[in-house]
Amino acid sequence: MYNHSELKELVDKAIINLSFNSEAEKLVDPIKYVLSIGGKRIRPVLALMACNLFRDNIDEAVMPAVGLEVFHNFTLVHDDIMDQALLRRNLPTVHSKWNLNQAVLSGDVMAFIANDCFLQAPSWCLQKVFRIYNATATEVCVGQQLDIDFEKAVIVSEREYVRMIELKTAVLLAASARIGAIIGGADEKDSDLLYEFGRNLGLGFQIQDDFLDTYGDMKIFGKATGGDIIANKKTFLLVKALEIASPDQFKQLQELIAKKDFDSHEKVKKVTGLYDQLNIRKITENLANDYINKAFKNLEMTSVKKERKEELALMAGSLIGRSK
Repeated sequence: MYNHSELKELVDKAIINLSFNSEAEKLVDPIKYVLSIGGKRIRPVLALMACNLFRDNIDEAVMPAVGLEVFHNFTLVHDDIMDQALLRRNLPTVHSKWNLNQAVLSGDVMAFIANDCFLQAPSWCLQKVFRIYNATATEVCVGQQLDIDFEKAVIVSEREYVRMIELKTAVLLAASARIGAIIGGADEKDSDLLYEFGRNLGLGFQIQDDFLDTYGDMKIFGKATGGDIIANKKTFLLVKALEIASPDQFKQLQELIAKKDFDSHEKVKKVTGLYDQLNIRKITENLANDYINKAFKNLEMTSVKKERKEELALMAGSLIGRSK
């Protein structure tokens, strides 16, 4: 069985060895840049671990796993344009390092590179794997559209918010696990369980991420808390608070959101105070834990021997800060 670091190294090497059209270096340089600043490679590692549950030789899953990573980074390039973000992983975003047109064009090419990676899946499951990828890519775009729509909406329900993060974040993790399992030879029941494992893990992770931005320890979280509150970002915490607030609390929240000139520290303090009145901390923690517990239950239910699941359980645990 491979461990996380071994699989990340496999993915990194495969990315370095990707072949690019050398006719237009200006087109390729941003792609090489965004893929080189890496991250944890969660999606491709998840795919390879899912494959490794069912077979020792995972070579056939490497290029489709790389396709997942290229696609994920493609979405980040375009998300950064839409969000007008200047930094990604503490480095300049593609559009800020080059320009807007270059980021759009290079991002587009990344989508086609991802396609090519998926076309290297084994012939016996190529169509199935590619259809899963294609459907998931569309779902991610739907999730992004919902996120854009929600920015202008006064009220977003908990159900609507959870659906948005399911599409924008969780389905790609879910598809990664399912694709890896299929290439590994899993039956439909196990591949479905691993899909649900990835989906629930993604939902739990995103809700936990929302929680940590307000209530996390800055030393552990790695950045100052309260950024989402300052930016009026519709996190689960804000969505739930607006949903269950009394008329007076709702009015206070709306006034804090609408205010253009404000002291950041004071705004964070007041909004957090309202969250505390509404028990948002506990509600958010409970929901994140519900999804995370479901994810581990899904993994437990697969027909694979317990010892073969240990690395995947460890990776999932590290993702959401659990020792399990």
